[in-house]
Amino acid sequence: MKKKRVLFIASTGGHLSELMQLKPMFSHYDSYLITEKTKSTKHLRKEAPKKVHFLIYGTKDHFLIYPFKLLLNCFKSLYFYIRIRPKFIITTGAHTAGPMCCIGKLFGSKIIFIETFANIDTKTVTGRIVYHFADLFIVQWESMLKLYPKAIYKGWIY
Repeated sequence: MKKKRVLFIASTGGHLSELMQLKPMFSHYDSYLITEKTKSTKHLRKEAPKKVHFLIYGTKDHFLIYPFKLLLNCFKSLYFYIRIRPKFIITTGAHTAGPMCCIGKLFGSKIIFIETFANIDTKTVTGRIVYHFADLFIVQWESMLKLYPKAIYKGWIY
């Protein structure tokens, strides 16, 4: 039986740290991982050279060049999406995941968004956008159900 193709995507740092808590699931699927390329993420490609891909690192702190990096990441996301063609996209978010979720939704992938553990009573920017079209939206704090009434509370992924 052919394994379902699943793309796991998150920005580097805490979002990726949360997503990597799901690593035991990777072997159950034809899994791919996309994150930002930094010194702390380069080792991931050594573990699975053909299954790990990188987007350009960029934060909103560099507000003058951020829009250009975001635009480049949108094109890279489209390229990776066409190459991988995932049935599911699972993300813990931040800016690098937003474009991929939009692209995936347009092409028929199921979107599973896990709102970050770091937010107890505020929405993330990506969460605000993806909430409207995610097939499954999971929060890690029960208090977040007030902000995302259609979400599912599943507790912490740590």
